[in-house]
Amino acid sequence: MSDAGIDLVRNRLIPISGSGSVWDPLLDAIDRAPLVLIGEASHGTHEFYAHRAELTRRLILEKRFNAVAVEADWPDAYRVNLYVRGRGDDRDADSALAGFRRFPTWMWRNTVMVEFVEWLRLHNATLPEVEKVGFYGLDLYSLFSSIEAVLGYLDKVDPDAARKARDRYSCFEHFGEDSQAYGYAASFGMSRSCEDEVVATLFDLRKRAADYRNRDGFIARDEFFFAEQNAHLIRNAEEYYRSMFLGRVSSWNLRDTHMSETLDALMKFLRAESGRANVAVWAHNSHLGDARATDMSRRGELNLGQLVRETHGSDAWLVGMSTFDGTVTASSDWGEDAERKRVRPALEQSYERLFHDTGVAEFLVMLRGDPPLSRALEGPLLERAIGVIYRPETERASHYFAASLSRQFDAVIHVDRTSALEPLEKSQPWLDGEPPETYPSAL
Repeated sequence: MSDAGIDLVRNRLIPISGSGSVWDPLLDAIDRAPLVLIGEASHGTHEFYAHRAELTRRLILEKRFNAVAVEADWPDAYRVNLYVRGRGDDRDADSALAGFRRFPTWMWRNTVMVEFVEWLRLHNATLPEVEKVGFYGLDLYSLFSSIEAVLGYLDKVDPDAARKARDRYSCFEHFGEDSQAYGYAASFGMSRSCEDEVVATLFDLRKRAADYRNRDGFIARDEFFFAEQNAHLIRNAEEYYRSMFLGRVSSWNLRDTHMSETLDALMKFLRAESGRANVAVWAHNSHLGDARATDMSRRGELNLGQLVRETHGSDAWLVGMSTFDGTVTASSDWGEDAERKRVRPALEQSYERLFHDTGVAEFLVMLRGDPPLSRALEGPLLERAIGVIYRPETERASHYFAASLSRQFDAVIHVDRTSALEPLEKSQPWLDGEPPETYPSAL
């Protein structure tokens, strides 16, 4: 970008200070919009989690947001939901987050989450049940734990239905709890699909909805909603795991479509219970920035941000995050221990480099409602994405894509130098893993 373009960004940005008032322009712009999707450029950056938590606190306190929906499995997040509502058996936030044992554990079991969950429980303590702020998961990886949750619910409310559901779900029993093994076998005709069984169970559950959810006020309705969404997840997860071996586009689209369906169901439930549905959504930039403004669209991929915009239009705000360099918590390969890795300085011709060149360490830029700035940041330029795996040795190929930032997001938070998210369980690679400052920055 030209010096004039960098000067324009520098003149428009809002520096982030410790006072918290930096969020005022964003909150004023959000006004009464019921959906704020807050992204992150990595799954392992402390500042991304901390700023997202602080912004969400203010949405709850000042905009009456009544739910946080995150890129996490439904049953694991519901355990946190029970804790922040003063229900369940967990004694503290660490225990309530104990359900997050699937890789990558640090994504939700980290020090920022402990602080936020404890704050949310304290905030809810004096509110009536229907006014309490909930915590929910949008993802669909929990095939087998969701089966357990549905059976546990039916055992309590309808033992006959539980026996029928248990018989249907036994279709999966040959695979232990290996969802991918089921998907592989069903995809290539090595085992029959369980599709009919999971659809039938969901149908039966919904057929008895009026009876199940009206037994004991809000608690009964909430428990039914939890069970129904688990049954819906099982149906979509069964299809997802079969699609994994048919190509990335199909499985990605199924996953983000499920997130969208779950968010819509959550909003419908909240409106029915409390008269409003104001939700802060937490997920990676790749899920929450509009896919139509990135390389994803060219590959035929959609995402949650795109689907939300198509459904809710200007009632949704999409907020992204970025960084130039620093450290990050990530693994070198799937399923491996977390490491504290050094993030290489951003490439030339990237938005991260552009923001670095403003010379401002930490700031917010408002893109919606500012045509000159939007044009200046339309690009396309490169944008970096670090998930749970970071491979600096293949940085350009593994972690960059082309994007039009001002069409992808309504606002962006940039932290020039970031630090690694602190896991609750620190493996030896994480404790020893931060490379020295001399770590090479060239590709």
